[in-house]
Amino acid sequence: MSSLFSRSKEYTRSRKSQSDSPPSSPSPIAKTLRHERLSRLEAATTPATTDSSYSDRASSRSSAYSRRENRLAALSSRAEEESNRDYKKLYESALSENQKLKSKLQEAQLELADIKSKLEKAAQQKQEKTSDRSSMLEMEKREKRALERKLSEMEEEMKILTELKSDNQRLKDENGALIRVISKLSK
Repeated sequence: MSSLFSRSKEYTRSRKSQSDSPPSSPSPIAKTLRHERLSRLEAATTPATTDSSYSDRASSRSSAYSRRENRLAALSSRAEEESNRDYKKLYESALSENQKLKSKLQEAQLELADIKSKLEKAAQQKQEKTSDRSSMLEMEKREKRALERKLSEMEEEMKILTELKSDNQRLKDENGALIRVISKLSK
């Protein structure tokens, strides 16, 4: 009788803990526990014919309780391990993702530094080209001025040359006229 009394106490404890949880679809654990309870109830309602069967039932009940406790302990340890594993996996995945992001960041920073140096070189080359161009432009301007001066001087010389040619032609004409006058006077 005492074993039945202790068994009913355990049932009420397990029922209380199950009733505390919110209603949801029964989990596999709850289904197995319900199945075990039904089989034990059926075994308890069958009439006991001998004392040995009663002791067998009592020993089977105690072994069923110990099996149940072992299963519950295993399930709770599994759940605990899974939760620990999940956190560990999450931590490891976050850590690896952080490492990947850090390496990408470093690559991007190196690429940025490389691009900056290329831009600075290009700017220096452009500045050198512009300074070279400006010096070339100044030289070209000087040469152009010098050529313009020479051109104006040559134009002046051409004017003078045309004047000299016209003077020379006039003098030749005068000389010819004088020669004719002298030849007429000498006859």
